[in-house]
Amino acid sequence: MVKKRSVFDINFELDDEEDAAGFPAGNDKPAPPVVKEYNIQGHPLQNSDPVVSPAPSAAATSTPAPAPARRGPMASAISETLEATSERATAEAAIRAENDALAHEHVRLKRLGLITDLIQTSDVHTNKLTRDRSANVDPELAELKQSIQSVGLSNPIRVEQTDNGYELIQGFRRLTAFRELAAETGDPRYSRIPAALVPRGEPLADLYRKMVDENLVRKDLSFGEMARLALSYAQDSGIDVSDAVGTLYASALKQKKTYIRQFARVLADLDGALRHPEVIPRALGLDVYRYLDANAGHAMALKKALIRQPDRDGDAELAILRAGITAKKTAPKPAGRSSAKTSLRLGLPQGEMRVIASDGKVEMRLPRDFSAVSKARLQRGIEAFLAALDKEG
Repeated sequence: MVKKRSVFDINFELDDEEDAAGFPAGNDKPAPPVVKEYNIQGHPLQNSDPVVSPAPSAAATSTPAPAPARRGPMASAISETLEATSERATAEAAIRAENDALAHEHVRLKRLGLITDLIQTSDVHTNKLTRDRSANVDPELAELKQSIQSVGLSNPIRVEQTDNGYELIQGFRRLTAFRELAAETGDPRYSRIPAALVPRGEPLADLYRKMVDENLVRKDLSFGEMARLALSYAQDSGIDVSDAVGTLYASALKQKKTYIRQFARVLADLDGALRHPEVIPRALGLDVYRYLDANAGHAMALKKALIRQPDRDGDAELAILRAGITAKKTAPKPAGRSSAKTSLRLGLPQGEMRVIASDGKVEMRLPRDFSAVSKARLQRGIEAFLAALDKEG
């Protein structure tokens, strides 16, 4: 085995004579640069470019240039590892900062309802809000389905994410169109629908307003549908129907809100007997409102006429309403009113009640604030009172 010889750097000092062979003392011409080469076998800088050292000064002409410090392979490996670790830590920190920024931006957009995703139509429920669209046959739905098949859905629905899926906020017709297309074509593309996510926990009034304002812009929502939505919102929120109309349709004109309140009164007086309120024209609805407002007993008669035809369609319902108000208009007027009066006093837990009844008028006086009773409860009480008077026995 041949033993490898160690090679060392050896610096030789010049003799005085050789040193003096340079430029004479006092000569201003600078000494030529000293070129130092490291071609010694095993030297760290072997085969590198020559190192050019500046000319030695007059004060240190005899001091040789120090050789570069040597570094072993272990030290080089440790240095390289530290540099790589530092670079990786810097890159990871930059990635984490970017991810945090993207996450914050995602949350911000989600709160604004600007995040859109494809969701399963089977995961969308319509239980939270009463829809302002009628569940009856929509003649324009076929046109919407054809448009979706041709150019796709340009306006996504809006949903609120829940523990069991999603609650629909806007887009009842669009959701219905996708579900029908999936059933008719079997195309899996229609089993998922583009949806914008609204933040959780938004106030109920705001959710209703989102739905209402979208359909008001479309200008094809009937007064019957708007009135039915106002009644449902009033019931859900525990407020008066008139206040519900003012809240939901705040952006509507004053006259339009008046019509909605009058239609709501018609729906409330007929107590769910109307099955197709969306087909009632404005003129007929206002005539029915005036007819019912003229006499509290008219509502019961019109309701009975509607109930006698349980399988009626929209046209049949309109015919019943027109016939009911027309018959009352053409009915002969009584020759005269009776002047007789009936008075009685009742001892009730709330106090003594005095009742005066005459032709076309019943007056009841009781130490109680009836204005604190909601219109809906007051209406039900009056209807029950009149029904009890008409009951035989």
